[in-house]
Amino acid sequence: MSTPLGRGAGDSWRALRTPLLVTGLIVLAAIVILIATSARTSGPFSPDSTASDGARALAALLKNHGVDVHSTETLDDAVQPGDGKALIIGPAGSLGRPDLERIANARWSHLVLIRPGSRALEVLAPGVQQTGDVLSSRSREAGCDLPAAARAGTVTVSGPTYSAPAGASACYGDGINNTVIRLEVGDRIVDVVGTPTSFTNAQLADDGNAALALNLIGTHQDLTWYLPQFESTDTGTGDDSSAPLIPPDVRYIGWALAFAVLVVAIWRGRRLGPVVAERLPVIVHAAETTEGRARLYRRSRARDRAAAALRESALGQLHKAHGIPRRADPSAVVATVAARTGRDPVMLYELLYGLPPQTDAALMSLSFELDVLTQEVRHP
Repeated sequence: MSTPLGRGAGDSWRALRTPLLVTGLIVLAAIVILIATSARTSGPFSPDSTASDGARALAALLKNHGVDVHSTETLDDAVQPGDGKALIIGPAGSLGRPDLERIANARWSHLVLIRPGSRALEVLAPGVQQTGDVLSSRSREAGCDLPAAARAGTVTVSGPTYSAPAGASACYGDGINNTVIRLEVGDRIVDVVGTPTSFTNAQLADDGNAALALNLIGTHQDLTWYLPQFESTDTGTGDDSSAPLIPPDVRYIGWALAFAVLVVAIWRGRRLGPVVAERLPVIVHAAETTEGRARLYRRSRARDRAAAALRESALGQLHKAHGIPRRADPSAVVATVAARTGRDPVMLYELLYGLPPQTDAALMSLSFELDVLTQEVRHP
């Protein structure tokens, strides 16, 4: 038989405190590294995302042309004073009217709205309206006198279209339904872009997409790239003001916890060790086993089974002491024992093969008599 090794609580704590301390330091370091190296934004049109719908390539292109790009998902960064600076607002997320008014009051010199909804247009680009039509993806000429679009040439565009107010430049459309509109609001420039996929990693290299992006967005050396913190399932109307219950940063905590569970699992797996064989310290005789079973029968008031177990144990000792075969007839056993002990054969038969006792006292008496008989056998 084999048993695993065990240890006390004090020994376990002294053995575990060092691994626990090391594990805690590793988890703390992992959390710090994750926070320090994690991207400030994520999701579609993120300047930190390398996915096909991300805009990491455009952000790198702008930096190569001397534009300092600051990515953020917080509204507080988007409402900082913006004189002489540019702000681009991504297509995802949800902004209420108070949020949009705070951005308008920040006085950005150049504002780029990517696929804005009706509420954002009303506050930040008055006069521009959604037409409800959607352009299929294909190469199109600028069709306007806007220098930024004219220099870019043909561009692969798609997505929602807008109508422009008088005095605004409307490009990549039919004059009514357009995907790029530039207008002046006071002393600042506002660009409305309905084709964000043209500037993603997947399509930036197509046609004149990169040139159009540089001409529209890279107009100032300081650019704040704002993606609303909470993504919305809205397709562009911007009317959904609900926010998810779990912030996106929770995923970093989940990764850290998963790493901690992995470290603990590896550590505990090694501490179990191999199974060690151990010899039993005692030998249990068959007679003691029989008597123990008889005591169990007595506790459950099974007197017949208890008496049978006691008689079986006594007969086993008598057979061994007098050399009587195990299958000998009861009369032969009684005769042999009577001859050796001098007891009355009738009383011996009643003692060894009689009826089961009817009371606990009778059972105790039977046990006592059998014990005396076996003692006589052991010490004649």
